[in-house]
Amino acid sequence: QEPLVESGGGSVQPGGSLRLSCAASKYAYSSSCVGWFRQAPGKEREGVASIYTDGGRTDYADSVQGRFTILQDNAKNTVYLQMNDLKLEDTAMYWCAADPWAGYRGCSLAADYNYWGQGTQVTVSS
Repeated sequence: QEPLVESGGGSVQPGGSLRLSCAASKYAYSSSCVGWFRQAPGKEREGVASIYTDGGRTDYADSVQGRFTILQDNAKNTVYLQMNDLKLEDTAMYWCAADPWAGYRGCSLAADYNYWGQGTQVTVSS
């Protein structure tokens, strides 16, 4: 079983919404720091949002604060990235990643993410 599998990417107009899903294996999800990252063509990868699955501590990049929300569903071992008011600059490949050893206090976008999904493309265009 792959540790992380993303889905939900697609194309949307500016101002639209998308919800990305990250389905995790039990060992990647339980008491784990799960983050979403993205990389646009010609740019470096950047952290978007993270959540500690056993406590809900979250961290967001300034560029998405107030527009994106990271959510969890413990029954499904799934972390979601709800993206609202999408902008052209949100176009990128998005990955989820997990660090099962970060702990509550260590969970942030700067954690040492060991497991990565295969990615899902988000395109915002008019």
